[in-house]
Amino acid sequence: MQKHLSLFILFFLVSFLVFGQSAGDDSASRLAGRAIGNTPLMSDLQELCDSIGGRITGTPACDRAIEWGVKKFKQAGLQSVDTESYTVPLLWIPNSAEASVTSPEKFSIRIAAAPFSPSTPSGGLEAKLVDAGEGTPEDYKKLAESARGAIALIQTKEMKTLGDLFAEYMRNNALMDAAQRAGVSAVLLQSTRPRGLLYRHPIAFGGSYSPMPVAVISREHAAHLARLAAQGEVRVKLSLQNKTGGAYESKNVIAEIRGTDKANEIVVLGAHLDSWELGTGAQDNGVNCALVIDVARAFQQLGLHPRRTIRFALFTGEEEGMRGSAGYVHRHAAEMDNHVAMVTFDIGSGKTTGFYLNGREELRKPINDILTAVAGLGTMDHSNEGVDGTDNYDFLLSGIPNLVANQDAAPYLPDYHAESDVYEMVDAREARAN
Repeated sequence: MQKHLSLFILFFLVSFLVFGQSAGDDSASRLAGRAIGNTPLMSDLQELCDSIGGRITGTPACDRAIEWGVKKFKQAGLQSVDTESYTVPLLWIPNSAEASVTSPEKFSIRIAAAPFSPSTPSGGLEAKLVDAGEGTPEDYKKLAESARGAIALIQTKEMKTLGDLFAEYMRNNALMDAAQRAGVSAVLLQSTRPRGLLYRHPIAFGGSYSPMPVAVISREHAAHLARLAAQGEVRVKLSLQNKTGGAYESKNVIAEIRGTDKANEIVVLGAHLDSWELGTGAQDNGVNCALVIDVARAFQQLGLHPRRTIRFALFTGEEEGMRGSAGYVHRHAAEMDNHVAMVTFDIGSGKTTGFYLNGREELRKPINDILTAVAGLGTMDHSNEGVDGTDNYDFLLSGIPNLVANQDAAPYLPDYHAESDVYEMVDAREARAN
């Protein structure tokens, strides 16, 4: 029974939001009871990962994922299923990434281009490597003029917590500013993951590219280069070829079950459908797209009629800076006052231990009250912290009560944006439980 607690959490919570406190029926129990049996959640995820794979917004793979989402909602029996377009301000799609040491030894280096960094010249660039430590102004000051025109190697600490992950993003601007002032020609960022694992680390947001080419280099290769650089001059050849461009259109998938006596009040349950492509986007965030679809399927199979309208959203453009959910809020601006809640999941298949309340402390008691109906659940660990980094954000800015699942990050972090974010890494038992 323990493995189904998190699924009960979601079904009881959604039932409370769309049926209301006075529903007086067994809808939540029926929804949760269905979850105990076999559902297509994992087979949906396998289909998404294996048949479509990684799906960067703006690519044909993402377009196929959008079509897949529409098909799944329609197969689940929903009558109101559509796509809604929005604008992404900047295109970035990786084509190729190659690097090698040319002196004092010759060997290949494992790298992955950092999203929103520009390409190198078409023939690549070859330059001296400098060890720029942690990439601070002080580190570059020690290098003086030797940094100008060089390829800078930035060393990192191993990422072990969500705090470490957020810190990796928060230092982007300072890193790029220091590198630009030093006049380096490119940057190699040491992977924060061990055992050669590469991942996509967006190096710029806000509608602009980074000032120079940037790539993530395997942790072990970075350490090797640092040792060589301490002994003498090291030269590296680097080629990054990325497809870049201006604004373009993408789409969200929106499905709806119309409410009854409170149909003008809207609850959104969402997850982001897009992903980076080194893996197949299983933990981030295919598993929770399959979850959203399965909740919609459950309502239809059980013949439940919510009092409030429930909208199921598969957002794209999340990895580009939550563009899809921002597009939804912009498109529905005239009815945002009718949105009573937004709920999203975006930490893979980790067990749900509570919710981020996003500054709405008044939500703690009603959420706890409804979740006391989940036998054996105990006290949940809700946080009043505001979350910036997933699709709740523009709802938060619009004053909509929003909940982000606070999930155990341990199974999610090693595979975040990485080559290892594949179907096999999903905890199927917890996925069914969320």
